Amino acid sequence: MAAVTYTKLDWKAEADIQRLPDGKYQGVVLMTRTGAADADNAPRTVDTLSDTPEEALEEAKALAHRLLAGVGG
Repeated sequence: MAAVTYTKLDWKAEADIQRLPDGKYQGVVLMTRTGAADADNAPRTVDTLSDTPEEALEEAKALAHRLLAGVGG
């Protein structure tokens, strides 16, 4: 399943999933800022675990939207 990318101003949020050892899935979002060498690029993970990759990706996309809503003006 391919990552989904959203942008706002000079921010990019990439929503994706990871499969966990117990067979569950978790949404992950990587936030990057253009030209910011010292940016915190630590992945943000969705709090809940999902049974399917589709559910996990939907959760990751929602998190990406929330994170982007909090940047810029």
